[in-house]
Amino acid sequence: MRNGFHIFDAHTHIGAAWHNGRTMSADDLLRNMDEHGIDRSLVIPFPVVEEYRRQHDLIGRAVKQHPDRLTGAACLDPRLPGRQFQDEIRRCREVYGFRAIKLQPQYHGLDPMSDSSHFFFETAVENRLPVIWHTGAGVPFALPSLCMAPARQFPELTLVVAHCGGGVFVQEAVLAALFCPNISLELSSLMPHQVLEVLAKVPPDRLMIGSDLPENTEVEIGKILGLPVPDADKRFILSGTAYRVFGQEP
Repeated sequence: MRNGFHIFDAHTHIGAAWHNGRTMSADDLLRNMDEHGIDRSLVIPFPVVEEYRRQHDLIGRAVKQHPDRLTGAACLDPRLPGRQFQDEIRRCREVYGFRAIKLQPQYHGLDPMSDSSHFFFETAVENRLPVIWHTGAGVPFALPSLCMAPARQFPELTLVVAHCGGGVFVQEAVLAALFCPNISLELSSLMPHQVLEVLAKVPPDRLMIGSDLPENTEVEIGKILGLPVPDADKRFILSGTAYRVFGQEP
């Protein structure tokens, strides 16, 4: 808890990143959470890893050891052959209780406008898991506007627009949320004035914070705490929306 607010960080990672050499252990994450007053974090594998199953097992063990602090999410290349993708998502849900799937377009190369992408969203619906969709870097497939196609085609699916367009495409993210009630926005990387612009159009119960990397944690929490908005709005953004979307209790 921080300044009387529960904090649910909806975007963190542990494991080893093959593409940039970053590593993060569960203990490292928990120390960072304690330092910044974070009650719970959604934990996602890095987008490019040497062996996705090993990373899911690492996160799954951490979630089982700290069920009151950590919530797991899956992330793997959707271009895997056959039913390998679907089977791994089901395993993560059944064995470890994961609560979301991450799509990383700049590395996964999935075109959400193509019929060939339907299996990804169908898998999420079948497992009752929200999709966290990286937006910003990785255009064209990381454009927030593309989230609207699966959001409209699968109205029972919950989509979380990570980084809210990465700042550059924040207006696209707002438009997607305005036209699709099953889209929520995760605000990491936005400047405070941009968060206020989002709040002017999208209700706070569809907004949530995320840090992505530990260096960002203080900035991401501080920018919400410092906004000139009612405490009720801050409560949704800092934890309430994420608790609802990922099916967790404060």
